[in-house]
Amino acid sequence: MTGLATEFDTADESTGLLLWQVTNRWQAAQRAALKPLGLTHVQFVLLAALTYLGESGTVTQKALADMAATDPMMTSQVLRTLESRGLVHRPPHPQDRRARALAVTDEGRDLANRAVVAAEACDQAFFAALGDDRAGFTSALLALRS
Repeated sequence: MTGLATEFDTADESTGLLLWQVTNRWQAAQRAALKPLGLTHVQFVLLAALTYLGESGTVTQKALADMAATDPMMTSQVLRTLESRGLVHRPPHPQDRRARALAVTDEGRDLANRAVVAAEACDQAFFAALGDDRAGFTSALLALRS
């Protein structure tokens, strides 16, 4: 037997491979859009998610990681970086003396709001090729996320 034992005649028939390729291109576009703001994509996601969640009250690291669908250990490392930059802080948790709450600083909120404009503009340009199919693509992604 020679070659790759695949069910597909061409690589372009592989949904998984196509998702991988598109994801890599989208991530590169996001990196370029966020670089002038001094943020990596994961820093942006966590900063934006914390800004969003913080409107509803106390935010825990677990709640943030759950919303962002990020690994808790990586979330902790990224939060330390954001904290060292003065973008987030971890005051004592109001109900649990052993825990820390998460909060975005004014500087962090300002940066998150500038970054979301850049990230959404990047998405508009990247997904423009879908035209009227964008809503259907978004619905398909929601189905896969579940």
